[in-house]
Amino acid sequence: MSVDLPSPDQAVAVSIVVPVRNEADNIAPLIAEIAAALDGRWAYEIIYVNDGSTDATAEQLAAAMTQRSNLRQLRHAISTGQSAAVRSGVRAARGAIVATLDGDGQNNPAFLPDLIATLEKGGLRIGLVAGQRVGRKDTGFKKLQSRVANAVRSSILHDGTRDTGCGLKAFRREVFLAMPYFDGLHRFLPALMRREGFEIAYVDVIDRPRHAGVSNYGFFDRLWIGILDLFGVWWLIHRKKPTPVVTEVFSHE
Repeated sequence: MSVDLPSPDQAVAVSIVVPVRNEADNIAPLIAEIAAALDGRWAYEIIYVNDGSTDATAEQLAAAMTQRSNLRQLRHAISTGQSAAVRSGVRAARGAIVATLDGDGQNNPAFLPDLIATLEKGGLRIGLVAGQRVGRKDTGFKKLQSRVANAVRSSILHDGTRDTGCGLKAFRREVFLAMPYFDGLHRFLPALMRREGFEIAYVDVIDRPRHAGVSNYGFFDRLWIGILDLFGVWWLIHRKKPTPVVTEVFSHE
């Protein structure tokens, strides 16, 4: 049975952006969970950004699209990374509010309503609602590298965030698109939001094991690139000047 929510000509309040690469076996289960969390609560769309997958991800998404008219698929001809995939999804989004989650099933969509509602209730002062993982299901080595990376980042950027690696986030589309873009942006959203003068809200979320497949991100790739990004973000923060108060002056005729 197909589900028609919402049609392309209806207003969309929330866009859910899911970057994926070679996650064919995780597509159908995660879409079902997103729908269970959001159906009847907001007019929403789901945007999967297929980042150059070489497995059956595209076919699984095409099959799911025949059942849900609010599901969209964007495709990158070649893989360009998670930040680029998130940005493609945000640019294509029709909702003023965007929520993201990883496509491997470790982020539980049941927490999406809490993220979205917290952003709505916070008003314009809140730029980002970030999920903070508890009870992580990763290996001991991966937990260790995350703790080290988060400690180093926090000591340099003072972003007040203990876990920037969680894919569960909610923010306003226009705010995200106004920020400077670079590869790795998704790891530094709290610091960059604070740079723009916004506050950050947090929601504890429960991590869970990957449903299927293997991680697309290696430790040493993230290590060296992350160090360069870290000092680049530090430079952006310290080069920020106060945003001027602008008023338009009209002639008195």
